[in-house]
Formats: sequence, structure tokens, C-alpha cells
Amino acid sequence: MKTVIKTGNVEGFFKRGREVARLADRKKPIPAERVIAYEDPEDLARILTTAKIALFRAIKEQSGSITDIATRLKRDRSAVKRDIDELEQAGLVSVEEKTHPGHGRLKEVRAAANRVVLEAVFA
Repeated sequence: MKTVIKTGNVEGFFKRGREVARLADRKKPIPAERVIAYEDPEDLARILTTAKIALFRAIKEQSGSITDIATRLKRDRSAVKRDIDELEQAGLVSVEEKTHPGHGRLKEVRAAANRVVLEAVFA
């Protein structure tokens, strides 16, 4: 699946919805694409910091627990957890709680998309 992160507005949201509905009505394939649109470019910039981009790349390269990812990146676990929470809220990663035999439970973090496209229009 491809995820597109961009600036946009309500009109663009409804336009994409109509396009998908037309494809469905015609029994045409609907692209495996998720669009995350921010009305304010500053909101987009807050989610795509250098640290969060590096974190997303590390997760995409190898999923794992929050602790494992923090260790690989040589970052504080609590800071990585906060960034993962924001990336999860944005739809870029998924966090699944799993049983860790003999050790209780752990949260495994995975990239939600195999490809992310960034589009920014500053008006």
C-alpha cells in the first residue's frame, strides 16, 4: 500500500471520495492508496521532523519492539515512544500488542505502508 502525506482541504477530500465512488460504480480497481491530508502546512511539518523520518525509516527497515527500535537508533525509549504514538496517530505505523513468551507482553511496531509519498503545497 502507498501512503500519500500532503497538504489539502475539505474540497480535495470529497473530490477523492467521488473519484473512488466512480471507480467502484464502474467495477474498476480502486488504488491501494491512503491519503493523509493536513490543512495547515505547519501541522504537516510537526509530524515530519528529521527524528520522526529517521524513526519511520528504521521501523520500515525492521519492525520490532519500542525498546529494540530505541536501542537501534541510540535514542531515549520514552522519546521514541512519543514519536511512535504520533506516527501511529498519523497512520504511518501500526502498534500491535503481542505475547512475549516468559516475559509478559510487548508492543511490536510496523510500518503501515511500504511506500510514503510526501506532497507539500504552500499557498
